[in-house]
Order: sequence, then structure tokens, then C-alpha cells
Amino acid sequence: MTIAAALIQMTSSDDPASNLAVTRGYLQQAAAAGAQIALTPEVTNCVSTSRTHQDSVLQHEEGDMTLAGLRQEARALGIWVLIGSLALKTEDAEGRFANRSFLIDPKGDIRARYDKIHMFDVQVSPTETYRESAGFRPGAAAVTVETELANFGLSVCYDLRFPHLFRALAKAGAEILTIPSAFSPVTGAAHWETLLRARAIETGCFVLAPAQTGQHPAQAGRGRKTHGHAMAVAPWGEVLLDMGTAPGIGMVQLDLAEVVAARDRVPALFHDRPFSTPHGGSAEGSR
Repeated sequence: MTIAAALIQMTSSDDPASNLAVTRGYLQQAAAAGAQIALTPEVTNCVSTSRTHQDSVLQHEEGDMTLAGLRQEARALGIWVLIGSLALKTEDAEGRFANRSFLIDPKGDIRARYDKIHMFDVQVSPTETYRESAGFRPGAAAVTVETELANFGLSVCYDLRFPHLFRALAKAGAEILTIPSAFSPVTGAAHWETLLRARAIETGCFVLAPAQTGQHPAQAGRGRKTHGHAMAVAPWGEVLLDMGTAPGIGMVQLDLAEVVAARDRVPALFHDRPFSTPHGGSAEGSR
């Protein structure tokens, strides 16, 4: 089965209403180009460094305008939509948000939700520091979802650096890994392509990674800049699409027979062996 997928590359601002209008336009372009599924980047609804601003514009899932609008658009266009993630209010005792990905079917129904597990708490340069866990609560469950198109394994951005997550998704049946992101320009230039290709090769999955790009307009707080280069990678590691740094959509055709072929050629996904770690414990996933 061949799937027509559209990756969406955006420069989201910190205004959810304007971002929704832009995203709707991209989905319409994707559908017109023949896409069966369109994928948006991380924090599609709001890129912001200001907790105060986020508190004022973000909503809980049930009242979020972006989720409602994109569900409506998926239904109107008759396509699948992977909302890379939305920043959403939660009932967290500390007032932290969720960084939540959604898979929407052509009827506009939510088929899967995934809360980003790994929080980006790093200092990438002397002037660029992130503490995602201060504003967002981490998820605790990996998610795969079997659909009429394919079996998808969901993740978000910094999850990319944790290969055991993707191995678990592939072992649970994932054929396509979604890795929507808002990667830092520093780490993106150094690691983005290498990590995406590694995750595809290790699992024998297609990797679809829509991305935020460029300088993000901000009404409040300091603005952010992101790496771009939304990418699609085949199960053997070939880069099928690299969108550079311009916003827009990129189309790619995915032949799921390539998943089977890659895993048959090098069946490493099924060759796990138990071993003891250097400190004497049992290795993760060895039992």
C-alpha cells in the first residue's frame, strides 16, 4: 500500500487564532495535492517562551480552538491529520501544560492522543537555555495506533533522542513514526538529520518529522528561532524529503512494503539478547 503524506513546515507565532488560520490553509493545500494524511509540527497552536502569555491564551483540550478547528478541517477535506502537538492547559497541581499530539481521522474523530514523555531541559549554548519541565508536565505512556492507512507510533521532538522509545513503538507494530518538532537551530544543525535517519534504520520504520522553522513572532516574552528541515526518511535510512527552512508543505509517497523489506534484510529489531549492565543490574528491555 502506498500512502500520500504531506509534511507541514510552519513558523507559528504566540497567537493561536492566527496560527489556526495558517494551519487550515496548509491542510487545504495538502488535500488539493492529493495527501491522504497531513502532519503539522510541534506546538502548532502557540510558540511562546512566556508562561504568563501561555496562561492567558491556552485552553484545556475540550475548549481548544485549534483542536476543534483542525478536526473540522479534517472532516471537511476527508483526510487524516496528525496534529504534531498542541500546548494545552491541564489539571496539573503545579499548573503545568500538556504537550499533546493528536491523530485525527477523516471523520474528524480523535483516534489517538500522546503526551510528550521527555522534557527538553538543556543548555544548548551560553545564551540558549530551555527548561520545558518547568511549564509542561511529562507524559508517561507510549502510544501506537492502528489505522486504515498504517500503524503509527507517536512521539514529539526531544523524544527523538531516546531510541528505546522508538524500538518499543516498532515492536508494538508501528510502521510509521511521527516526530513533529520545534528543534533548536544549534542542536538541529548538529543532530537532527542523523537522529532521524538512525531512528528509521534501527526500527525499519518510515519517519515523518514536520517542523517549526525560522524566527517566531512573539507578542510577549523573547522570541524563539527553530531549525526547520522537516524530513521524511525511509526504513533503509534514505532521506525522501528535506524541506529546508521555508514554510510550506512537502509531499512524499510511502510504500509500506519497504518496511517489511528493510526488516527482512536486517532483522535487528527481533535480535534482542538479555545482558547485564556494568553496575550489575538488568538491561532495560532485556526481560
